[in-house]
Amino acid sequence: MTVGAVLNQKGAAVISVLPESPVTEAAEIIAQRRIGAVVVCDAEGMLVGILSERDVVRGLTQHGAGLLALPVSALMTREVEVVTASTSVDEAMEIMDAGYFRHLPVVDRARRLCGIVSIRDLVRYRINSQQSDVESLQAYVIGRGYGLGRVA
Repeated sequence: MTVGAVLNQKGAAVISVLPESPVTEAAEIIAQRRIGAVVVCDAEGMLVGILSERDVVRGLTQHGAGLLALPVSALMTREVEVVTASTSVDEAMEIMDAGYFRHLPVVDRARRLCGIVSIRDLVRYRINSQQSDVESLQAYVIGRGYGLGRVA
């Protein structure tokens, strides 16, 4: 189970904003799209940060109403943890747990953005994968006659 498999299932579309975008614009995107974070990319499309709901709330407590005049770059997390498509789902979940965050950008070797995964995406993928394993085992057991009390 890899992050790449999760992206194949959910899609690789990423919602991003520029560092100079107003915080109000990013907050509106987060609210309207019902997402927890937006990726911040420069004009060339390179990852430079991430802005989460938590960053906006923290900014509100620090800046009050002045938050509305700030650019995204003033609040975004600049040192972004990232994973690649070959990262295991378990490893990605451990990174999120250790860092107390819910979103991980996925990048290629050149650090170009390929997608983003949330903890919800990873949990959903694990559940679906485990359900598929259970169904396969059930089919095997029934096909062998164990489910009917017979032993082949």
